[in-house]
Amino acid sequence: MNAAEREHADATMGRDTRTVAGLTLGSRVLGLARDLVTVRVFGDTAVGSAFAAAFAIPNMFRRLFGEGALSAAFIPEYTRLADDDPDRADKLASLVIGMLALITGAITALLMLGILAVLLLAPGSDERVLSLRLVMICLPFMPLICVAAILGGMLQARGRFGPWAAAPIILNVCIIAVSAPYFVLGGDPAAWAYPIAAAATVSGVLQVLWSLWALRGMVRWTRAVSDVHGQARAMLRRMVPVLIGLGTLQLNAFMDTLIAMWPNWVGPTVAGYDYPLDERANAVLFYAQRLYQFPLGVFGIAVATAAFPMLARHAGDPARFVATLRRGLRLSLFIALPATVGLLVVREPLVGTLYSGIGDGFSDEGVRRAGLVLLGYAAAVWAYSLNQLYTRAFYAAGDTATPMRIAVSMVGFNLTLNCVLIWFLAEAGLAWSTAISATLQTWLLARAARRRLVGESLLDAETGRSVLGHIAAALAVGAATGGLLLAWAPPESWAWGAVRLAAAVGLGMAVYAGQARVRRLAELRWLLGRSVGNTMAH
Repeated sequence: MNAAEREHADATMGRDTRTVAGLTLGSRVLGLARDLVTVRVFGDTAVGSAFAAAFAIPNMFRRLFGEGALSAAFIPEYTRLADDDPDRADKLASLVIGMLALITGAITALLMLGILAVLLLAPGSDERVLSLRLVMICLPFMPLICVAAILGGMLQARGRFGPWAAAPIILNVCIIAVSAPYFVLGGDPAAWAYPIAAAATVSGVLQVLWSLWALRGMVRWTRAVSDVHGQARAMLRRMVPVLIGLGTLQLNAFMDTLIAMWPNWVGPTVAGYDYPLDERANAVLFYAQRLYQFPLGVFGIAVATAAFPMLARHAGDPARFVATLRRGLRLSLFIALPATVGLLVVREPLVGTLYSGIGDGFSDEGVRRAGLVLLGYAAAVWAYSLNQLYTRAFYAAGDTATPMRIAVSMVGFNLTLNCVLIWFLAEAGLAWSTAISATLQTWLLARAARRRLVGESLLDAETGRSVLGHIAAALAVGAATGGLLLAWAPPESWAWGAVRLAAAVGLGMAVYAGQARVRRLAELRWLLGRSVGNTMAH
């Protein structure tokens, strides 16, 4: 790859990352606002745990399909067809959407019938009934988000990253709109859980309509799809290993939910022993997860999403493929390392400021417990980001088996750790299990990428220097942020606590941005849209 091609590739990836990250940031800010609203409706209670468990299902499918497996299986094939044979690309998209709607709709119907049978024959406790009813309300989101994800993949393949990155905003607006009247009308939080859960499903319909509108004029829908049946079936078969490989983090988080909900769904004991988690555990776990997922969703997945079509196009050109992957690695760590260190340092002030202090929300014990959970999850934000990038690199090269094998082993490893660590660390053990598994998965994927994809270390001299610099800069951020928090004792009022947190976060961001400017980092120029040949002085 010559200098001009590298400059263009750098600018393209930076532009697309900015687009996805900017719109995802807006979505995540609204998602945070949604959490601030719902946590004050439900708090760290059994009702909060029930709502969190029900919402985990559409949230998991949104991440698996909207940000993960379905797009990863569909985009490479559709991208190649869109470039070489647009008519065939339209046929493939038409067929895949129809097949997916039919299959996921049937699965949804069967699951709802199963839950209905349980409610009729063995309803159990009030907490169990509430949770299962909420799951039934949220389940129709699954086929809707699958269809929307295919539409979003089509947009990304055509270089339009904005509309699909903005689609989750619809989910957040719907939930906020339905939740807000609670603060005026009041009432039983359990009763409010039903319309709030229904808002998630309604948002799925709106996301499909939004994506169709964004695609207008780009695609010709057709029923004449017989000649692409083979391609569609092959793509869906590839999706299964992709689902496992790219969805490890989501599957691990979902297992965390199942383990945390044992007291609500089954009871307070297991095999005659007191269970180490209580009915509030899933609410604590869910809202702590939301905080580490913020930087991951905004930046970690944004880099992987922007890099994926480029990796797919360069799969036949080893030099360009390696160069693109190295740029993605540098961008991922440039963003993820300070996010990791920052969350570790500000974890408890962050939980306390966001989830308590105004209205109801978390109790003091809930804040302490959520802070310990966030400590575990935050330790591996950098690993979650790299796993997204590495896994997409394998898929772009047509290798779905390698990341699937690694992911299966990690899911089993994570489950084993979960079952051990909860007895010592309660719900925080679930977070540490996820972080340890993700870190090991990163190492395994990096080793496999060197052997199977690039034939050389991705950490060449330039990339290695860049990564070491990012680590040093992130540690400086931690020292500055932690020093301010130590020097400024926690105030009594919520408002001054929020000011203290904002000052600490602002100082950390200023320290990191200042270092990046002084060092004239290429990663910063890519994100800001500067030409590689320009200097930061401009």
